[in-house]
Amino acid sequence: MPIPASLQNLIDALRVLPGVGPKSAARMAFHLVQRDQVGASDLAHALENALGTLKHCRHCNTFTEADTCDICLDEQRNHAQLCVIEMPTDLMSIEQTRSYEGLYFVLMGRLSPLDGIGPHDIALKQLLERASDGQVTEVILATNFTTEGEATAHYVAEMLRARGLKVSRIARGLPVGGELEHVDPGTLAQALIERRGL
Repeated sequence: MPIPASLQNLIDALRVLPGVGPKSAARMAFHLVQRDQVGASDLAHALENALGTLKHCRHCNTFTEADTCDICLDEQRNHAQLCVIEMPTDLMSIEQTRSYEGLYFVLMGRLSPLDGIGPHDIALKQLLERASDGQVTEVILATNFTTEGEATAHYVAEMLRARGLKVSRIARGLPVGGELEHVDPGTLAQALIERRGL
């Protein structure tokens, strides 16, 4: 049975979402059109509003509706610490811990030569300007512990150390509440290497 062009366009549009394949996209499209047209309309309006309203914070590069985000405007935060992360979702995760009181810088990606993403494709130039503003004394690298995240952290660390900035990296190790028998060997080895005194 041929699928109407408008429905196929919706399925194709949903496939841009991470982790959504052709079958999932088709299920979502049929659900929105058949069972939840109000939800589909709300989704369309929310997406249109977000695209028309959101921009990058001029200080930290995360998404905001104003020129400067609320975190950067907060005078209670430690303006001497700058935590470098890959994506705004990482900022949200760190904020949920309520354990960090400094500021952020969002790269909006990571170095990935195999995917054609080099130093000019993420916000490294803006990071260098932000970290060299005279207020920042420590840059904390909180990129992911993937091959690309590690390469990005190394590149950024070298770039910032050349400017005389103190650079640190978040620690790796065991999850809170985790049991040793269920931890992968690489994580367990790293936890032993990065052990600290009590």
